[in-house]
Amino acid sequence: MSTQLAYAPAPSAVAPPAGLPRLLTGIAAHAAMSLEHHEAVHGPLPLTGGRRPALAFDLVEELDRAGLRGRGGAGFPTAAKLRAVAAAGGRPVVLANVGEGEPASRKDRTLARMLPHLVLDGAELAARALGARELIVAVCETARTGADTLALAISERERRHRGAPRTRLLGVPDRFVASQESALVSLANGAPALPAFTPPRPFERGVGGHPTLVANAETLAHVALIARHGASWFRELGSPAEPGSALVTLSGPVARPGVYEIARGGSLSGLMQAAGGLTLPAAGVLLGGYGGAWIAGAHLESLRLSDERLAPFGASLGAGVVAVLSAHACPVRELARLTRWLAGQSAGQCGPCVHGLDALAGGFEAIAAGAPRGNGEQRMRQLAALVRARGACAHPDGVARMALSALAAFPTELAEHARHGPCERCARSPELPLARA
Repeated sequence: MSTQLAYAPAPSAVAPPAGLPRLLTGIAAHAAMSLEHHEAVHGPLPLTGGRRPALAFDLVEELDRAGLRGRGGAGFPTAAKLRAVAAAGGRPVVLANVGEGEPASRKDRTLARMLPHLVLDGAELAARALGARELIVAVCETARTGADTLALAISERERRHRGAPRTRLLGVPDRFVASQESALVSLANGAPALPAFTPPRPFERGVGGHPTLVANAETLAHVALIARHGASWFRELGSPAEPGSALVTLSGPVARPGVYEIARGGSLSGLMQAAGGLTLPAAGVLLGGYGGAWIAGAHLESLRLSDERLAPFGASLGAGVVAVLSAHACPVRELARLTRWLAGQSAGQCGPCVHGLDALAGGFEAIAAGAPRGNGEQRMRQLAALVRARGACAHPDGVARMALSALAAFPTELAEHARHGPCERCARSPELPLARA
């Protein structure tokens, strides 16, 4: 017990937010938060004095007690990642992942564009805790506003934060697998942004051969607040198993689609009400991202956004994507279009990914056209089983999961298309975003 008490963070100069919002506290409508404004809202970094200011508490222990898990999709415990990097020895590197390869997600880009110092605070705190001298911020090449905002924020901090790690931006190609952690390490090492077969994992040997912490932008933003307000404050929201808040990107037939902050475990119906409610009936929802899972519209009212409550559907909150599909859209056409796009996003390194995903896309296209090979559903299940757990990264696994969940969510529509071909809804404009504006 005495060890637990020894690591209480220094009290923040600013009172912690009560309830929601937390990450989005003080966000402006159209402008990025400056360093001065950021510190007025959140207070300065909790550092000791001296020529090279250090952390005023044990960050890893505090994150462990907070129960923070990564918000990039995999949900790995953040404290465990820091411990693994520290245990690898040497001089670590911290890589902040703001690449956000999910076309239906905007949360990390919103943080980069509007709240850059919250992300950079978390990254700097992690770097100081690990003794890292280099901090790399990976941002999508097409997200010019976010990149420019981060560059300006880095410049502001260089004049203020003594002893901070050397920080640089890394442009990431706008491809689905380019923001996967081993692809980012490859890019930072001067090679193409392609996922690598492992081991070694980045925490063992990453950028420049050094142990590397790769952390998602939202995860780092939570680190910045936990460092100021402590684990007990973080756990005031959510559940014991899934504490804290999370950012989600809500899209589809709601009055105000966009990025929202929710308590983990909150209801989907509550989120949609906060967004002004549905403007059309919903056929279903895709949760977690394009490697996530579909759930039929009949379940939307009872869904709660926690991994524990979503597990019976084979779903999780993942990367925070909540993509509602309206009843005016044809789910079969959307599935064929989405799966074909995902097949085109393959890194081209593994046969099951290159050929298996192409076959999955072809299977949905054949069902949509009314020309499936034999039992279309059975064939899709066989193809999904053939591509899982056989690639250098999780891309084929995610596509297979999405495809299998669609068979459960839209059985009637798939059967009707297999028998009769295109329906009248096929002529409507597609709803799922595949290309960025």
